[in-house]
Amino acid sequence: MIDEAVQSLLDGFVTSVRRIADVDAIWLHGSLALGDFQPGRSDLDVVAVVSSPPPLAVADLHRRLMAASPLASKLHCSYMLASELSDPAVRHPTFAQERYFERPVTPVTRRELALGNRSLYGPPPASLLPATSDAELFAFIRADLAEFWLPVTARRKPWYADIWVDLGLVTVARAHVTLSSGDLITKRAALGLLPGMGAPESVVRDVARRRYGPAGVVNPFWRQRRAVLTRVFLQAAIPAVISSP
Repeated sequence: MIDEAVQSLLDGFVTSVRRIADVDAIWLHGSLALGDFQPGRSDLDVVAVVSSPPPLAVADLHRRLMAASPLASKLHCSYMLASELSDPAVRHPTFAQERYFERPVTPVTRRELALGNRSLYGPPPASLLPATSDAELFAFIRADLAEFWLPVTARRKPWYADIWVDLGLVTVARAHVTLSSGDLITKRAALGLLPGMGAPESVVRDVARRRYGPAGVVNPFWRQRRAVLTRVFLQAAIPAVISSP
């Protein structure tokens, strides 16, 4: 069940974007599709399939929605050309994190789309999006860990920010499960697995509180200690997950 305010925003987005772009379908992915959505905390992840390149007016639409509702700042949408759905390397116009840029729709997102198979408008993902093989999914996950996440652990500054701690821990736990079984799990399930992987329980509790519990203030001493604990854990966990059979 989608929160009423979220549903209203999504309905308004679908109506508005169809007026300015040649939209064939609009799909949900991420926590909205997998059942772990937390109002006010989770992003609203969608993909719009378009039959022609979207006009720059779509960026203006996102900005108008944000001006009308703070919730819209979490509405992230990639605009995929219907003729390019089969190529995961293609970079698609995307509005996310309050800016307009290009990025690929990754094999993980493609698998999420297929599993959720949730459509806000038009045919569902399973009827248009080519299937992502386990080999493609596993190769992407290993490369993402090795080429992006592991190098970041060599730097101190990013790990003082909540978002890096949260995403780093959840990403490595989800990667562990996917590479072991082919399954995709929610962030809640990932947090439950982390202590068994050797993650510091104090940091896992901190992440869980921020996502599922009452908001709190992180004091500077804990922020620094948390950064060290997270980096040390990830520097060991990432190579272990990459090398898992």
